[in-house]
Amino acid sequence: MKPFTFIAAILAFSGLLNTASADEPDALRIGYQKGSITLVLAKEHGLLEKRFPEKKIKWIEFPAGPQMLEALNIGSLDIASTGDIPPIFAQVAGADLVYIGAEAAKPQAETLLVRNESPLHSVAELKGRKVALQKGSSSHNVVLRLLNKAGLTFKDIQPVYLTPADARAAFENGSVDAWAIWDPYYSIAMSEGHSRLLANGEGLGLSGPFYTARRAFAEENAALVQHILDELTVADGLTRSQRTESIQILARSMGLSEAVITQYLDH
Repeated sequence: MKPFTFIAAILAFSGLLNTASADEPDALRIGYQKGSITLVLAKEHGLLEKRFPEKKIKWIEFPAGPQMLEALNIGSLDIASTGDIPPIFAQVAGADLVYIGAEAAKPQAETLLVRNESPLHSVAELKGRKVALQKGSSSHNVVLRLLNKAGLTFKDIQPVYLTPADARAAFENGSVDAWAIWDPYYSIAMSEGHSRLLANGEGLGLSGPFYTARRAFAEENAALVQHILDELTVADGLTRSQRTESIQILARSMGLSEAVITQYLDH
């Protein structure tokens, strides 16, 4: 199934497709993360630039979803792509955003890691332990669900809120006992041979990733939003129709080995 097939239904349901468009913006500001495969491929192939040659396409990278949605909320972005939980945290904080699409859940790419020498072999053994995670991220959600499944609560662990890069450093130097993280960081860690998987998101009922937009932007540019998502659907298809080339492009763009990218796509 294409990842954006129900976008039109979402927009139609909210009445956005029937909203008269104002003058379209001269620039489009798209937020993405290092591991945003669809967006990275769209960027590297220049799909939006070709579709909208009259517009300046600005690609803005963020370390994680919460930071991206902060930018969306203050009007520095038009469209964002995050995991499942960041939009909920943002809405609770008062962000005026709308969901414009979703991809299929990737539970194998949402993980909880420990070092090879760790004595921990189950989530239940995390009680009292330090767990590194990005606050308000999809990993935050995974930790909550894994703890609940193991009969624990969030109060039973010591959460250490860090960005992915800082969490990786803390994990590697032994400052934390476990690291909740998504791909490609998971595939990077496994390729280095010093980590093992304690648990992942399988069986947890995860959803997303989600695409969101500023409400005003979506309401004023519903047709434009649909055209953008059409191009992202094309980008997503390239991971299957041009897998080898896509792996090479993603490896070059993300600064990772092709082996890591292959493992990431397999997740």
